[in-house]
Amino acid sequence: MKLSDRQLNYFRTFGFLTFPGHFADEIDDVTDAFEKVWADHSGGHGSTAHDHKRRSALVPFIDQDEYLCSLLDDPRIECVTASLLGDDFNYTASDGNFYVGDTNWHSDGYTDRKYVSLKIAFYLDVVKKDSGCLRVIPGSHHFGDAFGNALHEAAPRSADSNVEGAWGTTGDQVPAVPLESEPGDMVVFNHAIKHASFGGGTRRRMFTINMQERYAEEDLPALRDEIGSLSSYWCERAYGETMVRTAGPGRMQHLEQRLANDGHLAELSRQARERMHEPSRGGGQYDRVKP
Repeated sequence: MKLSDRQLNYFRTFGFLTFPGHFADEIDDVTDAFEKVWADHSGGHGSTAHDHKRRSALVPFIDQDEYLCSLLDDPRIECVTASLLGDDFNYTASDGNFYVGDTNWHSDGYTDRKYVSLKIAFYLDVVKKDSGCLRVIPGSHHFGDAFGNALHEAAPRSADSNVEGAWGTTGDQVPAVPLESEPGDMVVFNHAIKHASFGGGTRRRMFTINMQERYAEEDLPALRDEIGSLSSYWCERAYGETMVRTAGPGRMQHLEQRLANDGHLAELSRQARERMHEPSRGGGQYDRVKP
């Protein structure tokens, strides 16, 4: 399912696309696999129970279950991503989450990026405008654009910050598009777009699959720097063992460049374990790119 020219133009202009019911026929299997991965990690962050007070995050996520790994091979994901990033795109990482409360306005990286990167998000609970759905500010992903730059200069620099001081309003009153979602829907958005969520509960289930354009040879040092940011999640390799072991030739096209450039990650993760009391709880660290 290649995207139409209209869909491509929409994504490039506004920074997101939605696919209602895209995985409705498999959502029970997807949800069961999601819960199994978390159960295998004691139900919450850092292999402890989810405390309903802070976000629990697990990276990599889909890599830890053979069925979830196979989503990379599914034409509903592979073809959409290839349309946006090219046939030789890289799978970068995935994260599974139990979100708690509000997530304020932020981008998962906002730089003069040479390579487009995006998130494919699955919400496994019904989320509405005031119960934790993703909100986006259309067009805010354009670096160098007057509107995008103005938003970036005024907005907080992290998802834990409050916008009231910057814009004189609460985060939930910022003009935006709420992407209300039901289990089985798929949401795709540019990492640089300003996004947030408000009013959600304390165990909102969501996971993302992150993709990026393939790097040119001259930019491989920048790619290695980006891969190194996975150390905050205590990752030893760019991907989990199951992801690589079950990969066929088609999937390997999307894995091989990062696998060939992750030799420094194990040592960085060893150092991170020494200075961190737990792996990162997220916030866009591994998908910030500064080529």
